[in-house]
Amino acid sequence: MPFRIATFLIASIAIGVGAGAIFGWKFGWLGAWLGAALWLALDAWRAERLLQVLRNNAAGLPTRGAGVWGELSERIRKLLREREQQTRQAEDRLQEFLAAIQASPNGVILLDEQGRIEWCNQTAASQFGIDAERDLLQHLANLVRDPAFVAYLASWNYSRDVVIDASGPGQAQQRSHPVRLSVQVHPYAGNRRMLLTRDITALEQAEAMRRDFVANVSHEIRTPLTVLAGFVETLQNLPLDADERARYLSLMSQQSHRMETLVNDLLTLSRLEGSAAPSGSQWIRIRALMAHCEDEARGLSGRLAPQGHRLSFDIEAESEISGAPTELQSAMSNLLSNAIRYTPGGGEVGVSWRLLPDGRGEYAVRDTGPGIAAEHIPRLTERFYRIDRSRSRETGGTGLGLAIVKHIAQRHGAELRIQSTVGKGSRFALVFPATRVREARVLAK
Repeated sequence: MPFRIATFLIASIAIGVGAGAIFGWKFGWLGAWLGAALWLALDAWRAERLLQVLRNNAAGLPTRGAGVWGELSERIRKLLREREQQTRQAEDRLQEFLAAIQASPNGVILLDEQGRIEWCNQTAASQFGIDAERDLLQHLANLVRDPAFVAYLASWNYSRDVVIDASGPGQAQQRSHPVRLSVQVHPYAGNRRMLLTRDITALEQAEAMRRDFVANVSHEIRTPLTVLAGFVETLQNLPLDADERARYLSLMSQQSHRMETLVNDLLTLSRLEGSAAPSGSQWIRIRALMAHCEDEARGLSGRLAPQGHRLSFDIEAESEISGAPTELQSAMSNLLSNAIRYTPGGGEVGVSWRLLPDGRGEYAVRDTGPGIAAEHIPRLTERFYRIDRSRSRETGGTGLGLAIVKHIAQRHGAELRIQSTVGKGSRFALVFPATRVREARVLAK
């Protein structure tokens, strides 16, 4: 302000002195008034120019000049630069936030006060079968027609979620089973709403598997327990001769052995699921594993069939395999024992080991049993899944053998292959990756 007053006085005095020197001192006051008017006109012009720039395009502000208007212009330019920088930073943060939501495996939909779509990520669009751009400002209840969802959205009671089937056009083609969604609504900013969707298909399947598993275990244990309780009651209440008592005790021993086998298989599955994958530093000879399998197979064949089975063991290449020896032995023995259990006496069971052209190793068990229908093959590795329950129990099977084989194969990076023809027999093979197979080293004599 002192600078403006000084410039005003200087302009007035200077023009007044100039007018007095030229036209005489009696015109000095007229010159002073004229100088003041010119200064005011120039000051008003500079103010109007600044206002015009601010009204039209603030980016065209003149560079810093003299006087209060120059100082004001520079300060406005600085404030605008800071605001523009803050706006860019806010926009960048918003885009990063939207990108994070877009990458989320859960669906997110934002609705306005009327229930129209303001924004949604691609996950939600895929789950609900909507277009993230085309369907903006459309009422979500008109696009998702599930009655439970429509009623939930209109209820304004969002204390719980609602579970519906995904309606996206690609969901049915991608999976053979329906995709289940959990939808939870959260109101915000008045009557606006945010929908969060979560794919709970795997959770529901796991829960169904848990229920089936508990039911199967209970059923499998209840049967031998019932038999044991009946025999115990018989021994306690009835006078029996030595032969009857021996027969009952033998049957009780069989049932207790069956429960023990079941518990051991369950513990094996639990250990396999809860332990780290085996390392590739421990190597064991295939011939040693096959010899152990042969001893077990011949003993089992003799117990199940008086005439036995025709067993053959063929090793085409002396090899070593890396992994956990007990797990590998368990997987190989399970495949072989299954073949013997389901092959009638006198049938043929062949076991082989060979190296494939790409360096992988294949352990295969082939039998001449009744074979397996094609619809059963995809489910053979499920726990307690049996094609013939009575036959499995008669031979002492628990229904967990192939589930154990599958877990061991996965832990060793191997592939379980099943081929079967009804009436002709089956072939089960474990194909191990080349990284876990090598040529057997010659032992020094």
